Amino acid sequence: MQGIIKEFVSIFPGIESFFLMDPQMAIARVLLIFLGFFLCYLGHKKILDPLLMVPMGIGIAMVNAGILFMPNTDKLGTMFLNALVETPAEHIDAFQIYFLQPIYALTFSNGLIACLVFIGIGTITELDFFIANPKMSLLLAIPAELGTILTFPIALSMGFTPSESASISIIGGADGPMVLFASLQLARHLFVPITIVAYIYLSIIYAGYPFLIKLIIPKQLQGITMSDFTVKKVSSGEKIAFSIVTGTVLCLLFPVASPLFVSFFLGVILRESQISRYIYISDNVILSGSTLFLGFTLGCLLSADIVVDPKMFKLIFLGFVALFLSGVGGLLGGLIAYNVSKGKINPVLGIAGVSCVPTTAKVAHKCAHEANSDAYIMPYAMGPCIAGVITSAIITACYITMISNFTV
Repeated sequence: MQGIIKEFVSIFPGIESFFLMDPQMAIARVLLIFLGFFLCYLGHKKILDPLLMVPMGIGIAMVNAGILFMPNTDKLGTMFLNALVETPAEHIDAFQIYFLQPIYALTFSNGLIACLVFIGIGTITELDFFIANPKMSLLLAIPAELGTILTFPIALSMGFTPSESASISIIGGADGPMVLFASLQLARHLFVPITIVAYIYLSIIYAGYPFLIKLIIPKQLQGITMSDFTVKKVSSGEKIAFSIVTGTVLCLLFPVASPLFVSFFLGVILRESQISRYIYISDNVILSGSTLFLGFTLGCLLSADIVVDPKMFKLIFLGFVALFLSGVGGLLGGLIAYNVSKGKINPVLGIAGVSCVPTTAKVAHKCAHEANSDAYIMPYAMGPCIAGVITSAIITACYITMISNFTV
């Protein structure tokens, strides 16, 4: 009877592989399949960001279902991709076997996917308030980097190397492409778990940060309308000039992060130049397409062997710490801005300094509008949100440069 069952099971290699792998791995694999289902459900219900969670959930569920013994080897694997190939010959072989290998090799391993996302983000970003009020925007964004700074020593104390700790700390900037870029530069071996943790937490931000706002900011301050705060009108020409000059200066000062700077400001300039064909491609093709393959490929990279690594649980904890500290720092900065402006600035704007464009700006506006239906602070919130992108990129560049010099 057992022989018949064994022969029947062998017809389905994916099922057979469950019985041939370590029990711990098999259990993790089942849990990941259900995690994929759950992320798809949360994305479908708009509880988490559907643009990322639906493709990521599909990838997680199906890659862990589709494990088999690879042809001509005695190792378990999938037909999705192999992130461990190194030599040119291995890449050529992998291109002929794994259907996602070209996308991973040509857009992930070199950080191109992060740059493509940044071009799209730049295309949908409005710079008016940031250019009109750069000092206030930066003063709100800098405290919101608290998690990016303090998570580094915490990660070191938990046994991570300086390069690993820096990569994990970038999660506190709440900028997914930045995390992806930094981890590929500093800790390629932890790129998958760090980026997965970052993107899942970034999707949770929209639901979690409002509770933090209510905890720290008194209700009577949440609904400040900022009607007394004047905003200077900025022309398209001024925005283009600002983008060219600022982007060039930032590339000069922080060349390690120049691919991110040039991608973001390219998107902004395309928007302000009103090149409709490029704007449509950047938003509807580049941003949408790169987001789809970003979520799906990351999901396909999350296999059971990564989850059972003890470092994964530390990453989950540190990712939460980084984003929590950044949220607290941003709101404390908002309270300082409120007091310095003598009540003109809504302190909720501080959460927008955590640079998840435009999610944290939407969170700030939503909370202010709930407290006071006359409060419309979205245009103001975009200022610190954009400033947060710049400060996060600067910190990323500093981490990469300092750690690279330290290890040489």
